[in-house]
Amino acid sequence: MSKRDFYEVLGVERDADQKDIKKAYRRLAQKYHPDRNPDDDTAAEKFREVSEAYEVLADSEKRAAYDQFGHAGVDGQAGGFGGQGGFGGAGAGGFSDIFGDVFGDIFGGGGRRNPNAPQRGSDLRYNLELDLESAVAGTSVDIRVPRHIECERCDGAGAEPGSSKETCPTCHGHGQVRMQQGFFAVQQTCPTCHGSGQHIKVPCHKCHGEGRVRETRTLSVKIPAGVDTGDRIRLNGEGEAGINGGPPGDLYVQVHIKPHHIFQRDGRHLQCEVPINFVDAALGGELEVPTLDGRVKLKIPPETQTGKLFRLRGKGVKPVRGGPPGDLLCKVVVETPVHLNEEQKDLLRNFQESLDGSNSRHSPKKTSFFDGVKKFFEDMKP
Repeated sequence: MSKRDFYEVLGVERDADQKDIKKAYRRLAQKYHPDRNPDDDTAAEKFREVSEAYEVLADSEKRAAYDQFGHAGVDGQAGGFGGQGGFGGAGAGGFSDIFGDVFGDIFGGGGRRNPNAPQRGSDLRYNLELDLESAVAGTSVDIRVPRHIECERCDGAGAEPGSSKETCPTCHGHGQVRMQQGFFAVQQTCPTCHGSGQHIKVPCHKCHGEGRVRETRTLSVKIPAGVDTGDRIRLNGEGEAGINGGPPGDLYVQVHIKPHHIFQRDGRHLQCEVPINFVDAALGGELEVPTLDGRVKLKIPPETQTGKLFRLRGKGVKPVRGGPPGDLLCKVVVETPVHLNEEQKDLLRNFQESLDGSNSRHSPKKTSFFDGVKKFFEDMKP
């Protein structure tokens, strides 16, 4: 059976430009796609006919041969869905367009990205540990960051100076190759050029054709006062070099505050425990407590209980994003004396005897607790 005229199949004039041909093809391919016409036995044949016509008319060389010699000029060249199996370059109207344009529209995808287009370099992250004092006051630190930069010898081209890139002999510059088997076809990235469509015949001796080289660079990072764990400092353009002339990525310095032997940080506030002996707790006194600005006096009132919090206003951290500084919260911990000699033990026994009979007055929490325990067991009796 003779084939229909390819222009007639697509419904375009013989002088139609590529835009009109592509538009007509996409409309018909979606109309006759087998997945959209599961009950129409003729849809697959119409879809194959439309695809074969488009593959020829969308390729300038095949179209010229078809215009001059008709079907005889392109027999064996038009792949369609019923052509010969094997590998070959995806022409201007080949399966790159079929799967990228039509199937992308049907199933929500998009066309293949141009691998030779400029691409932004990747961002990098550097984990920086700081002590609490440096984080609160702010500082400058030097860090060493390994990264890829543009090769100076070839200016990122990947080819040895004096040489240039050539059209890939495997895919003929299209970056894709296809394998057909009957009705189905599989398209994949060209294994020779990895999708770029270009082949480097003489790779740069320094970067070995990559266009980028690895280096470790020392950078000075200014740490603002008040940073905390989880904060990030961005250094613009200090990430990986871009590809094909694209801009470099950024470097993100991730801050982590090391544990401190005295203070614990809670946002803009600081906390610490202050041990005191039970004499100071009972009679009151004055202690020196540490702050990040130096020592300050803390007055302990008589009858202070363990766990009591004392707030030193403004002795915390000034937030990096602004606002007033936080406070220092000092938690009192009454320490029981240890390593007592016999004389000290006798003094404590005498002191204990002086309290007998008046525990409810001198130890109200103890008295209240045991009164509650006594009531608990009495309520359990039948």
